[in-house]
Amino acid sequence: MSTGTPVEPAALRASVRVKYAEVAAHPDGEFHFRTGRSLARLLDYDGDLVAALPDRAVESFAGVANPFSLRPLCQGDRVVDVGSGAGFDSIVAAHLVGDDGEVVGVDMTPDMLAKSRETVRLMGLDHHVEFREGLAESLPVDDGWADVVISNGVLNLVADKDRALAEIYRVLSPEGRLQFADIAVGALVPAAAVCNIDLWTDCIAGGLSCDEWRLRLTAAGFAGVRIGPPVDIYSGTPGQANARRYQVFGYPFSARRPRRAAG
Repeated sequence: MSTGTPVEPAALRASVRVKYAEVAAHPDGEFHFRTGRSLARLLDYDGDLVAALPDRAVESFAGVANPFSLRPLCQGDRVVDVGSGAGFDSIVAAHLVGDDGEVVGVDMTPDMLAKSRETVRLMGLDHHVEFREGLAESLPVDDGWADVVISNGVLNLVADKDRALAEIYRVLSPEGRLQFADIAVGALVPAAAVCNIDLWTDCIAGGLSCDEWRLRLTAAGFAGVRIGPPVDIYSGTPGQANARRYQVFGYPFSARRPRRAAG
């Protein structure tokens, strides 16, 4: 096992690929979390924008909060979507940044990449939306390229969160913004549960408390950390019991890369 990580990263990635390949292929299946248009409504995405999207752009969406809720994207922004999945948030971002903006989605699941690439091709967005295969801990993006990095329900699935945050910091330009959504836990998750890969892939065991997220972000060099209101994403789902046990909610987060590093 890698030093400092409660689960073996390679084993966790393999399990995540299997779970989310299923979400890509069978979005109407029963999962421990919500998916699709009902989830987008719960998370308060722009209803008109989502309604205008084809089903294949929305059906495999499995986020945990709205990364655009604390601060809007701007026309012309260059955006990296870490763990872009089937492309829903990347496609939303593409509409928000307009034709002068660019969006790069990064994902490690071949089935999700295939679906997202075909979706943007069919929608005619492939001139400014690109999907690349890669890991959150090793982003295939140049230093300082991004004005904004977004992510949704992904960092909790990464065993080495500090490395992933360092990569996000690297690809952001000075004063660039991190706008992500993820789960936070309000109760102590015991060691046995933290080592349970199934609880990681169900977006339970890999979460941090809000205070821990803030500390990790600050340690990675980010400033201006904001945390939005919680969203009860597990009510009425098969994951509800564990979510209640560990007080798991989805939250939007935002932070920025300062123009100069602290110190």
